[in-house]
Order: sequence, then structure tokens, then C-alpha cells
Amino acid sequence: MLTIVPAIDIIEGKCVRLSKGDYSQKKIYNENPLEVAKHFESHGLQRLHLVDLDGAKTGHVVNWKILEKIAGKTRLTIDFGGGIKRSNDLDIVFESGAHMATIGSTAVKNRELFFTWLKSHGHEKIILGADVNNRKIAISGWTEVTELDIFNFLEDYLANGVKQVLCTDISKDGMLEGTSLELYREIMDSFRSITLIASGGVSSMEDIIRLNDLNVSAVVIGKAIYEGKIKVEDLEHFIIE
Repeated sequence: MLTIVPAIDIIEGKCVRLSKGDYSQKKIYNENPLEVAKHFESHGLQRLHLVDLDGAKTGHVVNWKILEKIAGKTRLTIDFGGGIKRSNDLDIVFESGAHMATIGSTAVKNRELFFTWLKSHGHEKIILGADVNNRKIAISGWTEVTELDIFNFLEDYLANGVKQVLCTDISKDGMLEGTSLELYREIMDSFRSITLIASGGVSSMEDIIRLNDLNVSAVVIGKAIYEGKIKVEDLEHFIIE
């Protein structure tokens, strides 16, 4: 069964969403992320994808106090991403209550450090963030697109012990125009052992059903919930007690 993972993106301590990762297209949905997290939990959701957009932009974890508050006052299983560049950042994330860390830019820019973390913490706690724009890996809060092909990138990292991958199609993210089903289908066909978390563009229950049919492990949903395109109540079919 597909795991539903609602997303909370944080800028200056507030719950926001961007469009295609563009910080100039920021929309604030709630001044209190804990309130949002409790709403998700009250409807039976068990996971949360918490993104420190300030951290992603500045290069170090910024909004760890928000993480600490949500982890301390809910039972949600939280994966945290954004600004994890040094071992001290990763320590702060886990000490603040995250169960998993999503690491993208550092996996690309400092491969040796990433695999040190993977070895020391285990693949259950380290998620490879594979942010994609036109099938090329993007880093640094999506501000820099590399020449790394998504399939070559995944083949390399999965061969070296990665199990969990969160793949976001930046061109779809926040646009409410549907998700990258063909891309995820190709990934699932190419890498049979992958634990794939699909992200970006989910805009309807139909998207979720189609992703479930692809046998992806989880789906991250953000703006569709905040804009009322998907009601949290409608997700209860996918909640396993």
C-alpha cells in the first residue's frame, strides 16, 4: 500500500509552498507549522516530509526548532531535508527528533561524506534526495542544475548501498498539473529494489491511484492539500492502522 506523506515547507518559521522551486513565488499557508502537522495527524496520517527551505538556500540547517516542536508534540514519523551540509547539521536534525534525513546536494557535492553518513546511520535513516529538472539532477535548493542524468545517478548510488530515494520533478512541483508518471514508471522498471518516494505535481486522487498502481513506496503531497484539490479525509483509504 502506498504511504501518504504530507509535506510542510518552511520559510522564516512559516508553512509555505513554492512553484517550481522559485523562492519569489512563495505563498504562505499557515503561520504555525505545528498546527498543520497536528491536523495531518488528527486524520490518521503517520508520516511528514519537513523541508527547511531557508536551510536549502543558505547551506545549513535553519529551522530545526520547528522540527523539534513538531517531533515533540506529535507522533508523526518525520523525514527532514534542507541545508544538511555537514555532520553537525545531520546531528542537529536527528537530535531534534527527525527519524530520517533527506540529503540531496551533499550527496552530489560531497559524495564521500554522504556515504560516511549512510554507513554510520544506515539506509533506513538516510534518504537520497534526487531532485530532477529535465531528467538532470538539480541541487542547492534547486538553484543549480547539473549535467548528471537521473538514471546514471540512481544506478551509481543504489549500487553503493542507497535504498530510499525521494525523487522530485521540479518542473511539476507546486504547479498542480499532474505528476511525472512516466519518469517514475521508468525508474521503477529500471531499479527493482528501489524504495521510491515520488514527489512533485500531485494534484488529484487520480494521481495518487496511478502512483499506487506503479508500486512506488510513498508519495509526497503538498500544495494539492493546501489548495483543497485533495482533502485529507480522502486519503484515509491509504492509511494503515
